Amino acid sequence: MKKIIDYVLGSLYLLYFGLVLVIFHPIQMVCFHLFGRRVHQKSVHVLNGFLLHGLYILGTRLGFKAKATLPTDRPVIFIANHQSMFDIVGMIWYLRQNFPLFVSKKELAKGIPSISYNLQKSGAALIDRQDGKQAIMEIARLAKLIEETKFSAAIFPEGTRSRTGVLKAFATGGVAILVKKAPNALVVPIAIKNTGKLNPKGIFPLSSFESLSWTVLEPIEPKGKTIDEIVELAKSSIENELKNG
Repeated sequence: MKKIIDYVLGSLYLLYFGLVLVIFHPIQMVCFHLFGRRVHQKSVHVLNGFLLHGLYILGTRLGFKAKATLPTDRPVIFIANHQSMFDIVGMIWYLRQNFPLFVSKKELAKGIPSISYNLQKSGAALIDRQDGKQAIMEIARLAKLIEETKFSAAIFPEGTRSRTGVLKAFATGGVAILVKKAPNALVVPIAIKNTGKLNPKGIFPLSSFESLSWTVLEPIEPKGKTIDEIVELAKSSIENELKNG
């Protein structure tokens, strides 16, 4: 019975998801070309608010908790665990006051209404995983952008999704570039729970009645710390929240 419900409600949500993407694509274009990057990003926030809260169609329970107040007068580097594409939807909405821009694989910047346009125009780092030099340059460009605009950068150091929820090893390279090129940035870990249970097999079928949460953890001041220390502190903080939060 649960599987039948998943297929029915999942189908309804995916129809809703596609419709929202199509509607917001021209809205983003108008915002970007007439009003600039900041207004464009606000339209992206609203887009992701619709995508996130549309999960109520599935009976999904959503939670957000902040254990610290985030600054808006300096850039932020968000370090999060990665389970699902819905990680990003929640981060964009819940962290919208900090204008998060993502480190993403470049393939996503083509062919997807709204999502690809945002990646092209937002200033996100679009990396080629087969080209290390290109990836370094893109992440460095994003770091300089957040340093100038006081937007934020979001990175998943695991690199790929962990659908089981068990943390994979955190790579230090991308974080190192962001910290070096955005010296005024504050590092903030984000613990994301159960999004992998929502779409364990990909985009379909979706699982109904799951409980998802995003938690802002205690910030890490990078000054005086090595990159290895920063990444280990972020990982330990996330791991502790996932186990005990």
